Amino acid sequence: MTLSRRAALAVLAAVGFAAAPAVAQTTITIQHPLPSSSHYGAGAAALKESFERATGGRYRVNIQRNDNEREVVESVQIGTVECYLGSTGPVGNFVPAVRVLDVPFLFRDYAHARGVLDSDIGQQLLGQFQARGLVGVIWLENGFRHLTNSRREVNVPTDVRGLKVRTMENQVHMRAFSTLGALPTPMAFSELVPALQQGTVDGQENPIPVIVANNLNQVQRYLTLTGHVYSPAILICNPAMMQRLSQADRAAFMEAARAAQQANRDKVTADENSGIEELRRRGMQVVTQVDTAAFQQALAAAFAQYERELDGATLRRIRDWRPN
Repeated sequence: MTLSRRAALAVLAAVGFAAAPAVAQTTITIQHPLPSSSHYGAGAAALKESFERATGGRYRVNIQRNDNEREVVESVQIGTVECYLGSTGPVGNFVPAVRVLDVPFLFRDYAHARGVLDSDIGQQLLGQFQARGLVGVIWLENGFRHLTNSRREVNVPTDVRGLKVRTMENQVHMRAFSTLGALPTPMAFSELVPALQQGTVDGQENPIPVIVANNLNQVQRYLTLTGHVYSPAILICNPAMMQRLSQADRAAFMEAARAAQQANRDKVTADENSGIEELRRRGMQVVTQVDTAAFQQALAAAFAQYERELDGATLRRIRDWRPN
């Protein structure tokens, strides 16, 4: 083939390629509050990979970090961001029914928590989102929350008294710490590290994966494995975005959400298994033996108030849940 012949074919190929209709691509933005290496990052990445593959590139999932969780939920509600993946901590401000999940010492262990959320109890709670202008897609996980601080070891409930503890903007959590004699200070996660550095607060409470991923050992010396609250996570999306999906694409999105759930929980399990020793290696002093019964007794007044103010029937269903 002569050079001119090859050149002509190349031109025709280029013209043909340019004339072919481009595949329309729609972007879905998911925001979460932690580094990409975190359990939220693992979930978001799994969703992205699954959904983009299933839709042949017609959809692009854009993953962004935003530490202000309440702001993200508001953005999803009005449609400026398509989806939120993160803790339920601030979600009770939008969907009050979710607050039952924040009650201290409600879940026995991870099997209990995951089982409840994957059962009809969890599905009924997800059903409460639609009336609030949101779609609760699937439950993920943050983990059991533990207490850290920069002042002293916490071994018994009285050790918590007087500590200024950052909490989420969550009345259930705040009441628990007030009952223990702490000074709960709600603030966005984005404000936490500066507040700890400046002494605005003495401590905070989060699951091991969050403490590890955000290097909180650099600003906190003491860790107590209180396991005082199981912290679910959730994927929430904008209703209009979900409605725009075809039936097949919606099914693909739900399959991607299940992939996100599995990747997220696997990462939490891995971090729980290695994180405590990692934090010790980084210099934290860790109290592993906690008198849970003493903490529960100290919270008796708060428990009575939760029964009055929250859905007592759902609380009892959660406590009584057993695998089939």
